[in-house]
Amino acid sequence: MKTLATILWVFALIITTGGCQTDSRQQILSVDKSQVALRSVQSRIFDTSDQAFTMRTIIATLQDLGFTVDNVDQEIGIVSATKAGDYLMRMTVSARRRGDDQTAVRASAQYNLKALSDAAPYQRFFNSLEQAMFLEINDVH
Repeated sequence: MKTLATILWVFALIITTGGCQTDSRQQILSVDKSQVALRSVQSRIFDTSDQAFTMRTIIATLQDLGFTVDNVDQEIGIVSATKAGDYLMRMTVSARRRGDDQTAVRASAQYNLKALSDAAPYQRFFNSLEQAMFLEINDVH
């Protein structure tokens, strides 16, 4: 009788633990999917290997969008800027060479010191950056 009770207890433990693991896996997969989706909103690839040009254009784009550039590290390829108003938005943009003829640009924004996952500010930034890069490359003023 004692053995049967032990077996049932172990069986119940396995079922309960197995259920938790499935939920945990689903939660992890859900978080992974949302991180991948956020990363795709925050990133763009540009067909240029000119790091200095990319950095200049990132700085100009941020300024055009009303940001004040706080920090630039040309060597590492990072620009940090803030935009004050009814709220405080901070954006950090990195530019990294990708292969021989491309640059990957990734933006990360905070809204009132909280990570921003809304796609709209990233889309505004990248739309403006794409236009500025196109105009500069094609020497349109």
